Amino acid sequence: MAHPAPLPPTPSSPRTGARPASPGPLAPTHPDRGRRGWALCGAVAGPLGAVGLFGTAGIYTQEAWEAADNAEMARSVSGSTTLVWAHQAVAAVTAGLLVVFAVGLYRYLAVREPAHGLVPGVASAGVLLTAVALFLGAGLDTELWWSVRHGAAADPDTVGAMVSHYGAVPWLWGGLTLSAAAVAVAGLVRGSVGRVTATGSAVLAFLLAATQVGPVQYIAVLPGALWLLATGTALARHTTAPKRTVGTAH
Repeated sequence: MAHPAPLPPTPSSPRTGARPASPGPLAPTHPDRGRRGWALCGAVAGPLGAVGLFGTAGIYTQEAWEAADNAEMARSVSGSTTLVWAHQAVAAVTAGLLVVFAVGLYRYLAVREPAHGLVPGVASAGVLLTAVALFLGAGLDTELWWSVRHGAAADPDTVGAMVSHYGAVPWLWGGLTLSAAAVAVAGLVRGSVGRVTATGSAVLAFLLAATQVGPVQYIAVLPGALWLLATGTALARHTTAPKRTVGTAH
């Protein structure tokens, strides 16, 4: 009677004869772990935007502003090409950084908050509103640059209107009120972010909201920049890379 053929031996190490260890599965991780770039974009955007806006604001004298005369304003801003160019560059770069931060913040919160919750969307929407304000705020900078060159033949009324736009729209950082409030709720109610980050966000959300209910809305740049710096830094520090676990020999 024929006997069944024996099974082939399990491959073993030529030196020890032990079966090789098989790699284990990847440890379960959140999809955002190991990627800190988006959080660092927020940390950089805050101080860059604030310092850049304050640093490029002085294209006219206080006397020209108080005169309320467009011809005087046009004479005052004449020759401010370097500041106008720097303003455009700072606004564009900051807006780009904020878009990346907004998308990363949404992803970070979406895997920690209840499914279909509003918090991730509200948090990212506030950052995107600020990015849009910066992008549109620098939208007339090219036209203004050509108008403030020495010897440029520009209509004073047009220059006055562009200067008003230059000193107003990119300073509208009130949208970060929504973002700070959403992060505060995520941390204090459900622990989706650290308690220190959540508490700081709650305080800064209150300060941001206060700037929007009075004629000081441009001051929102200061608490907004602080929130971006603190929150971006905190989230970058708490983002860790995934580790591979290796099984043991049997």
